Amino acid sequence: MDILTLAFMQRALIAAALAGLASPAIGTYIVQRRLSLLGDGLGHVAMAGVGLALLTGTAPLPAAVAVCVAGAVLIELLRQKGRATGDIGLAILFYGGLAAGVLMASLAGQGAGGLQSYLFGSLVTVSASDLRLVVALSAVVLVVALGFSPQLFAVCADEDYARTLGLPVRVYNFGLVVLAAVTVTTAMRTVGLLLVSALMVIPVAAAQNVFRGFFAGLWGAMGIGLATALAGVVASYYADLAPGATIVLLAIAVFAASWPVAALTHRHVTHGGSRT
Repeated sequence: MDILTLAFMQRALIAAALAGLASPAIGTYIVQRRLSLLGDGLGHVAMAGVGLALLTGTAPLPAAVAVCVAGAVLIELLRQKGRATGDIGLAILFYGGLAAGVLMASLAGQGAGGLQSYLFGSLVTVSASDLRLVVALSAVVLVVALGFSPQLFAVCADEDYARTLGLPVRVYNFGLVVLAAVTVTTAMRTVGLLLVSALMVIPVAAAQNVFRGFFAGLWGAMGIGLATALAGVVASYYADLAPGATIVLLAIAVFAASWPVAALTHRHVTHGGSRT
């Protein structure tokens, strides 16, 4: 395939594959905690990091990671201390982060147009240095998300019960939002900051329709995320489409296709229960 002979497409495919794996891996826990919009809030605050990088002439990805992690820690602090509800904190991230990013981009002479590739993704913007950082950070996300899956599931499902098991709930909560922030920023080159939350949530919802059990759903969501991310990048290359939008629409199509499976499974369970 000629697509594999192009260096920028090789980088884009690797970055997309990692985003397709890491986003649903973290998204599974986010959905379990009923914080499906957290990725949107973090995506907006990451714009402040991008704007800061454009203003100071530094690399956008490390700056976005640093600012997004700081924002994630702040919102978790506010949530745990009860000084603001999760919804208020997310609203602050939404509007403050996006406004700061646009303002700093304007001061840098870029304007809102200079942020477009970060908002919606771009195949040609994944540099070799970006890819090295994406690989390293995604590896950390996947190792923690999979290696500590029993503990993270316990904390997300029932914090009080997790405390009775002796788990450091506060540490796991902070770790989860930090991993979510890292996932959002590492996916901004391929999916885009405005759409990465969809890749964290939609494959998870589709997997829940098909698979039974948390851990089966976790692996299923990662498989769906990987397939849609790679297919979206390939389709966007040949059809000259925005990669982020293509990936998300493919994920939505998979979710729609999973509905009949969910309906059949529910009908089978209902009929099986009525006979017992």
